[in-house]
Amino acid sequence: MTELGLRLAVSLAQIAAVTGIVIVTVLILTLAERKVLGWMQDRMGPMEVGPYGILQPVADAIKLFFKEDIVPAGANKFLFSLAPLLALVPALIGFAVIPFGPDQTLEVFGISVKPFVISDINIGILYILAFASIGAYGIILGGWASNSKYSLLGGLRSAAQIISYELNVGLAIVGVLIMSGSLSLVKITEAQAGGFWHWYVFAFPAPQIFAFVVYVISSVAETNRVPFDLPEAESELVAGFFTEYSGMRFAFFFLAEYANMVLVSCVAAALFLGGWNAPYPGTILGLLGLQSFAWAEGVAWFAVKTYCFLFLFFWLRATLPRLRYDQLMRFGWKVMLPIALGNIVVTALAVFIYQQMK
Repeated sequence: MTELGLRLAVSLAQIAAVTGIVIVTVLILTLAERKVLGWMQDRMGPMEVGPYGILQPVADAIKLFFKEDIVPAGANKFLFSLAPLLALVPALIGFAVIPFGPDQTLEVFGISVKPFVISDINIGILYILAFASIGAYGIILGGWASNSKYSLLGGLRSAAQIISYELNVGLAIVGVLIMSGSLSLVKITEAQAGGFWHWYVFAFPAPQIFAFVVYVISSVAETNRVPFDLPEAESELVAGFFTEYSGMRFAFFFLAEYANMVLVSCVAAALFLGGWNAPYPGTILGLLGLQSFAWAEGVAWFAVKTYCFLFLFFWLRATLPRLRYDQLMRFGWKVMLPIALGNIVVTALAVFIYQQMK
C-alpha cells in the first residue's frame, strides 16, 4: 500500500473511532439524562429494559429503526429528507479539531499519527463555528419542508434564536483568542498547562469568568435545550420543527441535538478549563515513573470536564422552566451581548497593558 493510501486508511480509522465514541456517548447520555431527571424529581426513571433499565437506549434505537417512516403529503420530499442529515453531519464534523488528549505523535506503519486529534488546523475555532451555523439550516429546512404550521413556527424560532446566541458564543470565545494568540484548539489547550491557575477561566491578566458564563448560557440556547427549547416547546408547538418526523429521520435530529451538546461541552473544556490538562502541574502517572501512560490521565481529565458540562444540561432541564420567547430574545441581545462585548474590551486592554509592562 502506498504512503497516501496508508495515511487515508489511518485517517478513516480515526474518524470512525471518534464517530463511534460520540454515538456511544449519545446512547449513554439518553439513559443518563432520564436517570438523573428521575432522581432529581424523586422517581426511578427507566427500569424495565435490562437490569435497572440500562438497555433502554438499545430498545429506543431498535424502535426508531423499525418505526414507519412517514412523509406528509404536502411536504417537499427532497428537503424533508435532507434536513435531518444537514443537522447531524455538521455536529459530527466539528469533532475533527477537538484535542481529546496530549499532542503526542505515534509511528504507525512508518507514518506519523496524532491519535488524540484528527486534524490540528490553525483555524480550529472558526471551523467549528462555521459548521455549527450550517447545522441551523437543517432545523430551519425541516420546519419549512414539513408543510406544517407547528413545524414552520419551530423553524422560524430556531432561526432567530441561533442568530442571537451564536453571536454571543463567538464573542465569548474572542477573549480566549486574545489571551492565547491562536485559533488552534491544540495550541490553546497546550497554553493552559501547568495547573488550574493557568486555565483561561482563572488566568492572569484577564480571567475569562464572564466569557465562560456567557459561553455556557449561549451554548445551552444554541443546542435548543431547556430553558431555551423554544423551537420544540411541546406545550405550544407539539414538537416544533420535527413534529412531522418519525423513524430514522427523527433519530437523526435526536442524535444531532445530543452530539451538539457533547461538542459544545468539549469546546468549553478545551477553551476555558484547560482541556486534557490536569488541575495540577504534570501528571500523577508521570511522577510514578509511568510517563508512557500519562496520556491516559489527560484523556480522563478531558472526559471528566466534558461530562460535568453535560450534567449541567440535565440539571438545568430538571430545575428551570421554559422562557417566554420575548424574554429569550431580550436576554440574548440586551444582557448577553453587552457582557460579551465588555469582556472583549477589558481583556484586550488588560493583555495590552500586561505586555507593555513586561
